[in-house]
Amino acid sequence: MAICHLGLAKAPAWVGAWRQVDDPNRVMVVTDTYWSQTAFDLGKKEFRRTMGGPYTVTGDEVRTRIEFDSADAKNVGMTVRGRLTADEKQLRWMEGGQVETWTRIDAAESPLAGVWRITQRLENGKYGEMPLRARRTLKILSGTRFQWVAINVETGEFSGTGGGTFTFKDGKYTENIEFFSRDGSRVGASLDFSGSVKGDHWHHQGKSSKGDPLDEVWSRFKPEVR
Repeated sequence: MAICHLGLAKAPAWVGAWRQVDDPNRVMVVTDTYWSQTAFDLGKKEFRRTMGGPYTVTGDEVRTRIEFDSADAKNVGMTVRGRLTADEKQLRWMEGGQVETWTRIDAAESPLAGVWRITQRLENGKYGEMPLRARRTLKILSGTRFQWVAINVETGEFSGTGGGTFTFKDGKYTENIEFFSRDGSRVGASLDFSGSVKGDHWHHQGKSSKGDPLDEVWSRFKPEVR
């Protein structure tokens, strides 16, 4: 799993969701600042691996810092460089003489497209602030796909992930789960929330995958590659 060179002038050429041609259960989501890749078996309800992090573009080179890798914590903090090409339909990743080809799922056409960090949660009738720390929970969204990750960017600890497809219309946000690292039996479930976006803040209310009441505020996250 790797991503690097996104050296293209127009965002639609590389931002969005992609599916690996030879493995349709390997999905990549690229926002304007962050990316993730996840491998899973939808039919068997098995999660296999996820990794990702922020990236920056300089000329025709992309530099990305791995912030999470569910298979190998030692990769966290590693800086990776490389190249790829992309158009409206396909993305081709080239490294060491090998080529990976991805097909586009969407072009991130949603007000929720981007990377978000949970910043507030309602507990005991009050919204508690959640300042930025090494341990954090992020959501990475394209136009149709979502993924949340609970990670520690300093220790490499990986606490969990889940994701799949989503819809957001008329104040209703719905997640359809296709992978869940902690409990594969959740695959196939749909979660409905009331949701609104105001500026850089996304407020949604509903129930968690366990059925517990949930009232959260997520804020757009601006990561840095160190």
